[in-house]
Amino acid sequence: MIAKDMREMSVEDLQSKSVDLAEELNKLRFQHGIRPLENTSRLHELKKDISRCKTVMTEKLRA
Repeated sequence: MIAKDMREMSVEDLQSKSVDLAEELNKLRFQHGIRPLENTSRLHELKKDISRCKTVMTEKLRA
């Protein structure tokens, strides 16, 4: 997800999106522990998206 799109979301939406992304990341980490993933780059993408969500939330709360 692009940060520009995240800036248009509300803080509550960003919090729920961050929780959803964290759950997906945990599921993929668990699956990767059992067997190799087909697309391991998705783990990296999810971490970046979670960071973007938290950054935009911080920006909105400080404004």
